[in-house]
Amino acid sequence: MSDGIQIPKPVKAHHLIKQAISIRGLRGDVQRADGLNAKIAVFLTNIVGSMWCAYVFAGIALLGLGPALKPGGEGIIAWIAQTFLQLVLLSVIMVGQNVQSQASDLRSQHTYDDTVEILDRLDVHTQGGLKDLFDRIEAMEAKITHG
Repeated sequence: MSDGIQIPKPVKAHHLIKQAISIRGLRGDVQRADGLNAKIAVFLTNIVGSMWCAYVFAGIALLGLGPALKPGGEGIIAWIAQTFLQLVLLSVIMVGQNVQSQASDLRSQHTYDDTVEILDRLDVHTQGGLKDLFDRIEAMEAKITHG
């Protein structure tokens, strides 16, 4: 548009992956929580909901692969279903939820900012809003009635 309005780019979740997989800021998150139980819950959620934890869980699960494949072991299907998927997907799903949550928060902020801009432009008393339109209509009416 010609009047300098910048339209924000669409929010895509993959741009937020770096923030979601990092445990930086963990101390601040824990300090903002009220009460000991909340602090422990925030700490554990941030640790388990990181890709680093998913990598550790994958390593732990792989340690159990050998015994699962031996005769009398649980077998590959049981190992995948009961060990690998449960351990690794827990952290990966949490990371995905964090990414989606951050993208949603950013989209909500964009929607709020857009709404404020629209309401400001529709304000009758704001220069550039409906006041300009009303002034032009009144000027046209004056020309028609006096002309």
